[in-house]
Amino acid sequence: MIVGPTQPVELRRMRPAAAGRTPLRVLMLHGLASGASVWEPFAERAPEECELWAAELPWRGSGVPGWAECPAADWIEQAVAAVPGGPQVVLAHSFGAGALLAWLDRARPAAAALRGVVLVSPFYRAEAGDFSWETISYYLNDFYRILDDGLRVSSAGRVGPEVRHGMALKVQDRIGPYGWVRFFDTYLGTPRLGTDRMRMPFLIVGGEKDFAAFPADSEALGAALPAAEVTILPGAGHFSMVEQADEFAAAAHDFLHSVSVRPRPGDPGTSMEHT
Repeated sequence: MIVGPTQPVELRRMRPAAAGRTPLRVLMLHGLASGASVWEPFAERAPEECELWAAELPWRGSGVPGWAECPAADWIEQAVAAVPGGPQVVLAHSFGAGALLAWLDRARPAAAALRGVVLVSPFYRAEAGDFSWETISYYLNDFYRILDDGLRVSSAGRVGPEVRHGMALKVQDRIGPYGWVRFFDTYLGTPRLGTDRMRMPFLIVGGEKDFAAFPADSEALGAALPAAEVTILPGAGHFSMVEQADEFAAAAHDFLHSVSVRPRPGDPGTSMEHT
């Protein structure tokens, strides 16, 4: 099922829940210059009770012109509203995780209905003083390296370093200065988030070798949230749900079962059967 195939936010059901199971509706959000396909390894391994919805957000690989003119949280609001019945759990990666946090901060009544949130490689700093001119320089001048790493993972090593480097520079040009500023502005806003009011359970998954959203970001966010579990996967980079698919799925599986019994207001029969 696809909602709005020509719209900035597109939604598709990647997989229904298994027959006879009470569905747990899960919305998956990708990062900058990525796409819904990044969640396919997880979709193959997710608990059979999960009804998986994936959003193609306007900052996807092909890009939607002008997306950066709106706050990233606006696009998350559209994705959440498009899920029939509303999502019960949201998984978000990288820039998508930051956009989701911004939406959670401003949409507290709607956000309170979530049973849980999984954030993968989130960008987060607890204090404004944690940002410096060196931080800006790193994320501006080395931005293409993050994009290059995404291409490395998505191509499964089939594209050589030289070709991949050229592709990364083209993707960087497509994102453009406004897209980069929207990304970094969302990152800069993380110290102002009301994380103490985000009381639903969180699972935060970082990669030990992530040079984009460092493991320290995941640890700091976990410390700032009232109910968060932080898992740093050894050997994983920025795309742990692809690079360490089995390990990521195992952590997410346990979390989904733990939050499945958390009732969502207005939902009859909210428990999910355990396998």
